[in-house]
Amino acid sequence: MDRRSLLKYSFSGIAASSLLASGVRSSFLEKVQKTGFNLASNDNSEDYWELVKSEFSMEKGLYYFNNASLGPCPKLVVDATNHFRALLDGFPSKYMWGGWQEEKEATRQKVADMFSADKEEIAMVHNTTEGMNLVAHSIELGPGDEVILADHEHPSGTVPWQHWQEIRGFKIVRPKLPILPESKDELVEVYRKAITPNTKVISMVHGTNTNGMILPVKEVSAMAHERGILVAVDAAQTAGTFKIDLHDLGCDFYAGSGHKFMFTPKGMGVFYARKESQKHLKPLIVSRAHFRDKSIRRLENYNTRNYPELLGMGTAIDYYNLIGAEKREARLRDLKAYFRGKIEADDRFKLKTPGAADLSCAIQNVEVIGKKVGDVKKVLFDNHMIDCRPIGSHGINGVRISLSVFTTKADVDYLVDALKKV
Repeated sequence: MDRRSLLKYSFSGIAASSLLASGVRSSFLEKVQKTGFNLASNDNSEDYWELVKSEFSMEKGLYYFNNASLGPCPKLVVDATNHFRALLDGFPSKYMWGGWQEEKEATRQKVADMFSADKEEIAMVHNTTEGMNLVAHSIELGPGDEVILADHEHPSGTVPWQHWQEIRGFKIVRPKLPILPESKDELVEVYRKAITPNTKVISMVHGTNTNGMILPVKEVSAMAHERGILVAVDAAQTAGTFKIDLHDLGCDFYAGSGHKFMFTPKGMGVFYARKESQKHLKPLIVSRAHFRDKSIRRLENYNTRNYPELLGMGTAIDYYNLIGAEKREARLRDLKAYFRGKIEADDRFKLKTPGAADLSCAIQNVEVIGKKVGDVKKVLFDNHMIDCRPIGSHGINGVRISLSVFTTKADVDYLVDALKKV
């Protein structure tokens, strides 16, 4: 697909939704056209990635390495979301209850395409937390049943199960993952040993929020399904970093947040349930459409919601596609190698993230030997205006560094120089 065709395809939903604000539409689409042609180019120089960075309105002087907590929206997404908000406020009842049906479904299709899933397997939820709550709430478990939650799970993936454990009386098993495994087989073995005849669910992160370690979801899912075990995946730290094929992964449920590496408006998430597993799910919220809609949309029956943000999510995926999944992943892996290359040989540091391609990507964790991680974080921000996340759990004592497509190699150089001054 050439650039002009790609642009027309990507932003067709925006054009269709702009009938009531032609003035805003014209200026916005002109900007989309100019930026789109540039971002869709085959250039891979640092000048190109500087162009990508220019689409983000970061605070002056800030070096942002904290996407694993919360990511920014590019200007295109901010503009589009504000544009949709203006339309909604211009005719509230129309756009809240019917005016954007085609656009909402187009966004669902974009999400499905991004994750190589079917549209009827995608619910548009608010975040990963909601998706993981949905699974824990739905699966009927009781005394004698077991759920496996390894020790690097995020609280959004553990607390829902702990809540229902108190009510239903099932058992939670917490195996310990190695921080620096030599291969994914070592991780698979941890899950294999934790499985018993009573195991009903494995709930696991795709990427840990502690050190960015990627877990072998595909292998664990295959092993689990041989035993009739359901697999739910927290994808908060992987969605948008590398190409994900949900049918290939084989998990039953997959929950992700758009506001980290997908650059969507805040409060937008993705929930996937493979068709064979949707029978297990029960809505967290029910409203008037509950009895007439038996599709996966029954899981998002909020009655009123912030549709400009939902449609803005579609624009964020358009932005994702303009750069391209393969190009984004290659850039993140290039930045990872660049960062690690500057750190690995320096005895002042210790990397706390495995380096293999199938074990990490956009998130890296580094310890400054002899320093408390909280002190490192403070110096980096106070003296150098670098925002990153200190991780003190699991014996890591390192700062979590989130690389992004708006990260340049000059930014990495600045970060490494600052780490050396701590």
